[in-house]
Amino acid sequence: MRIAIAGSGIIGLLTAVKCVTDGHEVVLADQAGIPYPGAASYDRHRTVRALHEGDPALTAAAVVAHYRWARLEELLATRFYERTGVLTVLPGERLPAAVALLTRAGSQAQVLDGAGLATRYPQVRFRPGASAVLESLAGVLRADRLLAACADWLAAHPRAELLPHHRVTGVDAGRGALRLAGGGSLTGDALLLATGPWSRELLPPEFAGGLVLHRQSLLYCQVPGPGAAAWPGTPPMISLGADGGAWLVPPVAGTPLKLSATSACRVVASVGDGVTSSRWRDHLAGVFAAVLPGFAPAWLADTRDCYYLSGQPAGGPVLAVLGERALSFAACGGSSFKFAPLIAGYLAGRLTGSGRAGPAPAPLDGRIVRLPSGAAA
Repeated sequence: MRIAIAGSGIIGLLTAVKCVTDGHEVVLADQAGIPYPGAASYDRHRTVRALHEGDPALTAAAVVAHYRWARLEELLATRFYERTGVLTVLPGERLPAAVALLTRAGSQAQVLDGAGLATRYPQVRFRPGASAVLESLAGVLRADRLLAACADWLAAHPRAELLPHHRVTGVDAGRGALRLAGGGSLTGDALLLATGPWSRELLPPEFAGGLVLHRQSLLYCQVPGPGAAAWPGTPPMISLGADGGAWLVPPVAGTPLKLSATSACRVVASVGDGVTSSRWRDHLAGVFAAVLPGFAPAWLADTRDCYYLSGQPAGGPVLAVLGERALSFAACGGSSFKFAPLIAGYLAGRLTGSGRAGPAPAPLDGRIVRLPSGAAA
């Protein structure tokens, strides 16, 4: 079979890799380079963690994803997964349930009280009385390195064709074609739209209107002087700050310290530039002045705004079925990235009709929408 894919983010690239390893031909197009630095999934690093409080299925799926990432390192012959562990700050009364959830899912967890947190991570100011769970089957994906490794692997494979600077403007599911800007089209026995925040432009308004576009501001920091020595070996940390909305990804393998918070995420009408305004830069600087002792504007090395879609009403990814073998992974975000090996495997199975797609993985459970035939733009 020949699979035509639009989008060179993590879902498009991993689905292409899976289809090729299963013996199929793939042609993958993107509006810019492959990988595209402006894609939602392009970044220096992303966090992989298992804990999803109150959701055994997602927690178990995240543990499976941990091992799938390790397998992909072997296939791509590239190290991109740093097993740093991940720390989630939780009230003490929620720790036993969190540990039990992780243990049942096959993960490993360690509880740290306030004294343990202060001793182990003096570079972070935790809330009074804070406690946390540290899961070891978790860590940091060096996202840009991973995306480049996927693109290089595909470029070297005789069954894959990469078409950078080919913008897809529409899809004809019935004919099996992706329309290109400037005329022309890509045809395939099956089609996948994996265009991230640009998906809304390619889908019918009645469906696209239910996808919410978010803009998130990020700070990238270089810790100066002696303070830098405290950071090697630090895990990503979730639920920091007075309201529990701040999070950080530590510097690993030459990457900067990444900082953000849920309060720096807002709903917007359209994809704009990636420039962080002074308002949001200063907002995040204020949040982390209370979290990181000694934090100062001089730490800032770069800023970036990224975009992602989520489905309503519960948020998260959405898979739209456009035809017998035409799919759109119409929403994206951090959850899609960490589950990408599971999602890509399922998409490849549906696209190729291999019979190995099986039931939808937990991240897509209840999030598959079938659109009327011919509904795509």
